[in-house]
Amino acid sequence: MTVPGDVFDYDTELRLHNEHLRAAARVGPRDRVLDLGCGAGLTTRQAARAAPAGSATGVDLSARMLDRARQLAADEGLTNVTFEQADAQTHRFPPEHFDLCISRFGTMFFADPGAAFDNIRGALRPGGRLVMIVWQGPDLNEWVAAIRQPGVAMAPADGPGMFSLADPVITRGILTTAGYSNITFTEVDEPVYYGADSAAALDAVLSLWEDQALADLDTATAERALARLRDYLDAHRSDGGVLLDSRAWIVTAQT
Repeated sequence: MTVPGDVFDYDTELRLHNEHLRAAARVGPRDRVLDLGCGAGLTTRQAARAAPAGSATGVDLSARMLDRARQLAADEGLTNVTFEQADAQTHRFPPEHFDLCISRFGTMFFADPGAAFDNIRGALRPGGRLVMIVWQGPDLNEWVAAIRQPGVAMAPADGPGMFSLADPVITRGILTTAGYSNITFTEVDEPVYYGADSAAALDAVLSLWEDQALADLDTATAERALARLRDYLDAHRSDGGVLLDSRAWIVTAQT
């Protein structure tokens, strides 16, 4: 995803989902928080502010995102927040160090989720908590029709991708095998925000498409794809901007 300041602002798109994650996380003033897939670091910085006597560590694979996260944290004067470029599946976190692990749509892309969640469990203290928000299936997420690129198949639900943790039975099995208990699923029914108007929403969606998504098509096919996208976004325009329905799970677990 792109970072704030680009055409598309992921934090703005998910602002309502973010509030559900914050409420479920219940960061305490002394908590040491690990944030997986932190992107530009909004959730990490919020955790750091909620834990003035603790700390927050954001982890992401994108160096560009982390540069932005560090700059924003510095601009906000936060001194109890750090960011690391690492793969949470294999990174050697300090054992039993963190009180809480959070993730906003960052855990669905593990190639080996069992190994990843086992590694994360090892970084949590006994009795530590995992709180993450993940997408439910594509048939329950209206925004999928907008971001689906012409000629590009969506990732299968049984492999790494946006919907790999959509099935509570599968996700519960993964977490149980990795050593977690007290696993709960709470539905989140909130729209995603794609822009103040149809033109802004079109720019936002196109910024998510691969550069070759339209270039690989003949002119007539590309024009039809753009026309369908414009009509789709225009149909979802409201006084609050272009809003698309979504469904997600807040998943909580304990070590």
